Amino acid sequence: MFTGIVEERGQITAVHPLPDAARLTVTGPLVTSDARHGDSIAVNGVCLTVVDVAEGAFTVDVVHETLLRSSLAKAHAGDQVNLERAMALGDRLGGHIVQGHVDGTGVFVSRDDDGMTTFDLPADLAKYVVEKGSIAVDGVSLTVASVRADRFSVALIPTTLSLTTLGLRQPGDVVNLEVDVLAKYVERLAVPHIATATGAGQGHNGR
Repeated sequence: MFTGIVEERGQITAVHPLPDAARLTVTGPLVTSDARHGDSIAVNGVCLTVVDVAEGAFTVDVVHETLLRSSLAKAHAGDQVNLERAMALGDRLGGHIVQGHVDGTGVFVSRDDDGMTTFDLPADLAKYVVEKGSIAVDGVSLTVASVRADRFSVALIPTTLSLTTLGLRQPGDVVNLEVDVLAKYVERLAVPHIATATGAGQGHNGR
């Protein structure tokens, strides 16, 4: 579990292809200060398991499913990434509940002088995004300022722009998106009841 409050900006130093997977080595002096084998670290919003730690860097394996759903499929040595250690029980929840389970990718569209930043939004995720709701973009917890069927905007403060990779994004760059998990659970719980109510209503109207 994460909060979407990025702890540091690290750098991918090596990418090694594996059968249906990839192994990444990432520098991150802060997140590796207490990291051990088996710990979870979010890399651009993707929860990954540490397999090795050495000299301020850690190594993770990225499975095929994660490569399909996230921007890590196009990761290269030299790329900068947002890093966050898993939240400890009792920590402040400064952002929102972030699982590190990326739902899909979006595309950076534009940013104006006031920091208002717009991303393309996949159609299958649009229903989970609401104005003033939460969304994680490359692992950064953000509040949705406005949303349309195919894109959404967030207001980025100077600190976020300077301390995360969002300040480096250019039009056309791919970003990882994780919608609010609470919205998905609500949908899952509500759909059977909505379907039942609709069916009952149709039967009544047909009499």
